[in-house]
Amino acid sequence: MRLHLSFLGAIAFTASALAAPVEKRSSSGWNDYSCKPSAAHPRPLILVHGLFGNGGPYWDYMAPRLANQGYCVFSLSYGGNGLFGGTGPIEDSARELSSFVDNVLSTTGKSQVDMVGHSEGGLMPRYYIKNLGGASKVNIFIGLAPVGHGTTLDGLGTLASKVGFLNALTVDICPACAEMIVGSSFLTTLDAGGDTVPGPTYITLVTKYDEAVTPYTSGELNGAANYVLQNFCGLDFTEHIGITSDERALHFVKNQLDPANATPVNCFG
Repeated sequence: MRLHLSFLGAIAFTASALAAPVEKRSSSGWNDYSCKPSAAHPRPLILVHGLFGNGGPYWDYMAPRLANQGYCVFSLSYGGNGLFGGTGPIEDSARELSSFVDNVLSTTGKSQVDMVGHSEGGLMPRYYIKNLGGASKVNIFIGLAPVGHGTTLDGLGTLASKVGFLNALTVDICPACAEMIVGSSFLTTLDAGGDTVPGPTYITLVTKYDEAVTPYTSGELNGAANYVLQNFCGLDFTEHIGITSDERALHFVKNQLDPANATPVNCFG
């Protein structure tokens, strides 16, 4: 039941997000290609959505607030199947991210970006960084409730993969879904040699109430600075989807992007 409700919540969240066209997001302060990074925030910031998401409304909470702080914020849509994003093979999505990063760097005249990814968006960029030349182009990579070492989906995903059901279901509909299950060949290859590579600073923020990435500690990476949301605020019951619109998660992101001006996370804000 817990998994079922999580899945329905993800679909409902995405359906409402898709109601607003991505191309109109620039009026909210991001995806503005005339933006030039400042001395205070010297690198463009790229936001990477998760499974079933898209690049615009998915970030309606964080993106305008970060833009209002003076960041040049950009978001892409990737891995779409005509309706939902993030469903295509993660390797192909990483190539889309690579092209997007190059375009942002060319437009802003910078050599590196900072990056924040949620869920699958906390996994797919690792492939880009490790295998597609992203290590020299990403300064800070922050994963919010990321799919790190895969998910068991409370055990159901592991069971489905063992009986062959998951692969049959996702071969055309959602190849990325199968790739994110614990023990997949994609994750085995990606993790070989270590979770991180030299160059970028890797940071993760996980939540104990994550119902999509299970166990929640799967999101933590060897070689990264790993944090648990509830260690900042034990009364924050934010789960997987909600972390992208959580005030304390946003505060955490700001602190990591600009550690010289970091302030304590206010649990009762």
